[in-house]
Amino acid sequence: MTNLKPTSEPSVADSAELLAETSVETGRKPRAGWRMLVPTMTPWLAIGLGLIAAITLFGLIGPLFVGDPRTIRDMGLTPPSGEFWLGTTQTGQDVLAQLAYATRGSLQIGVIVGLLATALSAFFGIYGAYRGRVVDEGFSLFTNVFLVIPGLPLVIVISGFVPAESRGLWTIAIVLAVTSWAGSARVLRAQTLSVRNRDYVAASQVSGERPWRVIVVEILPNLLPVIASQFVFAVISAILGEAGLSFIGLGASNSSTLGTMLFYAQNGFALSLGAWWWFVPPGLIIALFGMGLSLVNFSIDEIINPKLKNLRLHRKRARRAARLERELAQASRRNGVPSQQAKPNQDKEIAR
Repeated sequence: MTNLKPTSEPSVADSAELLAETSVETGRKPRAGWRMLVPTMTPWLAIGLGLIAAITLFGLIGPLFVGDPRTIRDMGLTPPSGEFWLGTTQTGQDVLAQLAYATRGSLQIGVIVGLLATALSAFFGIYGAYRGRVVDEGFSLFTNVFLVIPGLPLVIVISGFVPAESRGLWTIAIVLAVTSWAGSARVLRAQTLSVRNRDYVAASQVSGERPWRVIVVEILPNLLPVIASQFVFAVISAILGEAGLSFIGLGASNSSTLGTMLFYAQNGFALSLGAWWWFVPPGLIIALFGMGLSLVNFSIDEIINPKLKNLRLHRKRARRAARLERELAQASRRNGVPSQQAKPNQDKEIAR
């Protein structure tokens, strides 16, 4: 036999229910239900939200304060100056004006693809898993077919098949959404199969609730963090996918996006001519926006993965214990009281 005493602190792998019981025992109220669906504010999350907000505001408000990006001037490849903050293109067009309109176009494609891909994945993943049997088997087969098809070649083939005059913003968004929903549907199906077997879902089914109400009221709220994570990932993939299609000449022909800016910069030999102000800003916007969304997605993982959530709780308690230890040592030196007498109170404070 070992003389090991179980600790009163929850383990890193403990469930949220155990953490709630521990908080009740220590006399501290647990977090509200809606707060459990919100990631904890961290420096990385703040940086991500700041980048997303800044780029979104630039895309929404920027076009109101710049001139016409299609205006041609007799001053090609002018470096950044007081008149043109980001210089001009080979035909004298203002790069800052093009960047503002292109950012708005890329954000529109990202949001449209994110919504469409999330809606498709939620329908085939959540509804199919809840209905089960033939419906689930059929939806799973359909999802697996799209899952094994190479995404990039399919996007290139579909975009190349559509005539250039008909290849607008909505066409590219639909093509990207159709080829990017299958992976998210598999994740949502697995989560729904787990939630479907819980007691409160069974109670709703026994009480005669309609299937759509059980899905919306009982199952969907538990999947919101997963759906949010899938939406963020779909937006990142859409912006990068559109930039790749536009770079090879298969993007939206009647819309201005960050990808079309890179395409025209490549055709204008901006890299060879050293016109860095033509291709660096759109690439930097894509990189910063993708980084911001990734930082937000990492914070959402804290909610999806209970181990990460409990690990953050343990780190918070460790910092609090170290702070209380320093305060206790300082108080002992001032009052001349041994630190062992204040040890029980310190343990209670750390448990909270």
